[in-house]
Amino acid sequence: MKMLKPILYLGAIVILLAGCAPEKKEKQPDDAATALLKRVVKDKANAFVIEYIDQENGFDVFELESTSGKIVLRGNNGVAVASALNYYLKNYCHQEMSWNDMEAELGEPLQIVATKVRKVTPYKYRYYLNYCTFNYTMAWWNWDRWQQEIDWMALNGINMPLALTGEEAIWRDVYRKLGFTDKELEAFFSGPSYFSWLWMGNIDGWGGPLPQHWMDTHKDLQKQIVARERSLGMTTVLPAFTGHVPPTFVQKFPNAKLKKTNWGAGFNDVYILDAEDSLFEKIGAMFLEAQTKEYGTDHFYSADTFNENVPPTTDSTYLSNISAKVYRSMANTDPKAVWVMQGWMFHYNDEFWKPVQMQALFAAIPDDKMIVLDLYSESHPVWKTNDAYYGKPWIWNMLQNFGGNVGMFGRMSNVAADPAAALHDPKAGKLMGIGLTPEGNEQNPALFALMLENVWRNEPVNVDDWLKGYARRRYGANNAAVIEAWGILKNTVYSGGLGEGASESIIVARPTFSVTGHRVLTRLDYDPQELVKAWQLLVQVADSFHTNESFTYDLVDVTRQVLANYASPLQQRIAQAYQKKDKAALHTYSQEFLTLIDDLDSVVATRKEFLLGKWIDDARSWGETDDEKNIYEFNARDLVTLWGDKNSELHEYSNRQWAGLLKSFYKPRWEQFFTAIESSITTHKKANLPALEEKLKNWEWQWATTTGNGFATKPAGDPVDVVKSIFAKYHDRLAGKN
Repeated sequence: MKMLKPILYLGAIVILLAGCAPEKKEKQPDDAATALLKRVVKDKANAFVIEYIDQENGFDVFELESTSGKIVLRGNNGVAVASALNYYLKNYCHQEMSWNDMEAELGEPLQIVATKVRKVTPYKYRYYLNYCTFNYTMAWWNWDRWQQEIDWMALNGINMPLALTGEEAIWRDVYRKLGFTDKELEAFFSGPSYFSWLWMGNIDGWGGPLPQHWMDTHKDLQKQIVARERSLGMTTVLPAFTGHVPPTFVQKFPNAKLKKTNWGAGFNDVYILDAEDSLFEKIGAMFLEAQTKEYGTDHFYSADTFNENVPPTTDSTYLSNISAKVYRSMANTDPKAVWVMQGWMFHYNDEFWKPVQMQALFAAIPDDKMIVLDLYSESHPVWKTNDAYYGKPWIWNMLQNFGGNVGMFGRMSNVAADPAAALHDPKAGKLMGIGLTPEGNEQNPALFALMLENVWRNEPVNVDDWLKGYARRRYGANNAAVIEAWGILKNTVYSGGLGEGASESIIVARPTFSVTGHRVLTRLDYDPQELVKAWQLLVQVADSFHTNESFTYDLVDVTRQVLANYASPLQQRIAQAYQKKDKAALHTYSQEFLTLIDDLDSVVATRKEFLLGKWIDDARSWGETDDEKNIYEFNARDLVTLWGDKNSELHEYSNRQWAGLLKSFYKPRWEQFFTAIESSITTHKKANLPALEEKLKNWEWQWATTTGNGFATKPAGDPVDVVKSIFAKYHDRLAGKN
């Protein structure tokens, strides 16, 4: 990861018990799977019948067949039934459910299942989400959006979601019982964009003060979320206490054993209560009791005691004692507690976590009371270098995305082959599941769909064959040009290296002459002109798929990526012109760069997924008063730009190529930069770039703290028409023809 990458901390696991009766059981009228079916297939729901069957040897199972003119969906729970539905939609109706389109369009008559289908998953657990996803993507989600996501999870066989919404209300209630006033807690609770790093013990207070109204409404929202997930047979993963306490704790409990830690990135120290202090178990018990009272429990708890912080000593006894106390703080309240430990630290701080230290940390916990998440398996599988976590059950995960950045990226060959390879590897120890742990989602839908293809199979996926079927399902028809385009995408953007997520455009960097920017990694793992070939193929057939939501999203995304890539060589021409003091060339290339930003903005403005205005509008929708709305807008603006104050070391970490952000934030920064360097040539003086950076920092902070600019909340322009116009303008120069 990039230095200080704010990462994800997850947790999770679920044990689904076998059913009691062997016979098939008809659905109940209010069955959650029935409601999901109606949301997905609408008026065709009566053509389906839902029945329940038992697990097979403790593993989830579904069946699909046609009987008496009906499509019968069978499963041992709602997730299995939904998976049967998704299998039918994909393999018989050739329809792909995705973030871009979650409603099936079924014709008459429905396709018959000629031969009964039965699938048993080889994975007990199918984990989903990351601490960071709750902020980089989900910060402003309401119940409607959450319901859609839970449907998507069930259709794809996910049965173990991380559930963090509403946790700030639990923390408030616990600390109130310990004598803290709401005023005293104001410096503790962050704003809604930064909860993940509050929960993980990295920061206090940034983006606050947090309104009580937020806590109350999101407590209610969490109750809806976990109720729906459990009704479908999912097992929720809730957090446990890891020692993070308010900054005023030292005054309330002067004799408490506290330690200061600093995550870095310019944020203040936070206080962590030492697990050896008797208050640790007391507060841990209070936390679980309050959480269970509000949200119930499935007995799986996420806890990471050394989140991107190095322990004070390598001493084995110390590490073993700490882990024993953390576990006891859970088990004393919930004897069924299973600790879900994030394996990220073993990669992030691999110089510290040698075999002796890892085994010491694990030794104090019974094997059946801990599960380790191998967080970044598709690129950096820790299980291979640390003896499969020394006998602890573990889960193989795809991380893929950092910071919610916009960019086409993935490692398709690894995602298609590595889970099955691990499943059959005798050195894999107690591999219990697979999962998705992105810092941000709602991007690269093909990669997520491919990864989830592993849920109901124990053999590798043939990527080429799979992509042919995927393209047909996603766009509704077979098309040779589309299949060729996806072959190119597989060999370019989806053959990513071991870098940290997608390549980012130099456009989003604070202006520089360097080929890369602070936290903006522009290196490509492929020839950008190859991607231009895929773009041309999609543009050629665009009129045939003009009304297909998934096609227009992909068309816009590929166009965005092509233009974003082109910014780098153009920026380097600017740097060379400046070095040569060629004012005419500098002006020409600078204007072309600014026009490129405008054109990129016009392309992404055609799709709702790329709108800054929607992000801000969703944030403001949670406020009751103007003050609350403005707090939320600041959180929304700051996260995707500065990630802190004007001197934040994390600026650009969560950069987005979004309409509105491109024109109002990135473009004006570059305009100021170009004005300064052109002036330096005119005056024959070296540009004072440090002074310019300080000026830009002040300007950026002013932008982040502004409210009410009225960014568009709805798409503008026809995606196909806009892309065709951009293609005509740029294709020759991008293909190297001039």
